[in-house]
Amino acid sequence: MSACRLMRAISVREFGSPSVLRLTELPVPQPGPGQVLIRVHACGVNPVETYIRAGTYPRKPPLPYTPGTDVAGVVDSVGEGVTAVKAGERVFTTATESGGYAEFSVAAEQCVHRLPDALHFTQGAAIGVPYFTAYRALVHKAHTQPGETVLIHGASGGEATEGRGVDVILEMLSNVNLSKDLQMVAYGGRVAVIGCRGSIEINPRDTMAKESCIMGVALFFATPAESRQCAALLSAGGEAGWLRPVVGSQVPLDQAPQAHHDIIQCPGAAGKIVLTM
Repeated sequence: MSACRLMRAISVREFGSPSVLRLTELPVPQPGPGQVLIRVHACGVNPVETYIRAGTYPRKPPLPYTPGTDVAGVVDSVGEGVTAVKAGERVFTTATESGGYAEFSVAAEQCVHRLPDALHFTQGAAIGVPYFTAYRALVHKAHTQPGETVLIHGASGGEATEGRGVDVILEMLSNVNLSKDLQMVAYGGRVAVIGCRGSIEINPRDTMAKESCIMGVALFFATPAESRQCAALLSAGGEAGWLRPVVGSQVPLDQAPQAHHDIIQCPGAAGKIVLTM
C-alpha cells in the first residue's frame, strides 16, 4: 500500500543556482532495517546545503537528490530492528537518508531523536546541524570550561573582555575573519572553524604569541556516543525550557529557491530559515 503513495519533494537534477531546486512528485520512500520514515512538518535550511547545490562542496551527492538534513515531524513507520522510536512519536533529525525537503523522509535510527513536547515542529527543524555542531565545537573539540568567554562568528567583540581576549571563538566565516580571530583570542585560546567559503592568508606567529589553537569542526565525524550525549542535553533543555530555538522565516516548500537565496544573500536575518510542508 505504501509503495503507491506519492509526495511533494524538491529534486536537484543538476548543480547550479537556486533555480535548480525543482518541486516535483516522488514516491514516498520506505524505511529499511534500522531506518525510520518521518512525516515531515518542517525542515531547516543550512548554508552547507547551498554549497552542495551549487556543486562547490567537496562531497557531491549523486544526481538527482533531495537536499535537507534537519527535519521535524511525526514517525510514520519504522524498519526492522528499530527500537528507539515508534509510529506516532514527534521527532527531529540530524541527518536523513532520502533528503528533508520533502513531505516524507527516511532517516537512520541513530539520527532520529524525540522532540520535546514544549517545542513546535518549526523549532525542532532548527535544532539538528546548528545545535549539534555548536555542542561539538564547544564541548567535544574546544573543551570550553565554565567561566570562559565565547565569541560566536568571530567578527567583533574584542573590547568586551577588557583587553584579555576571548577564550573560544566559533568561526562561521573563517575565510574573512580567521586572521583577526588569532589576534583577538586570549592566551591558550581556541578558534573552532565551523564554516568557510574560501582561502585566507594568516601569520602563524599569531598562534605562537598566545599558544592558541585553530581546529576544524565537522559534525560528520561525531561518534554515535557523542551524538547521544548531545541529544540528551538538548532534550533536557527543551523540557526544562532553556532550549528555545529562534525561528525566522517560515517558507513553503515550493519556495525553497528563495530560501537558498536568502540564507546567503540576506545577512543579518534573525532566526532559522525553515521550510514548511
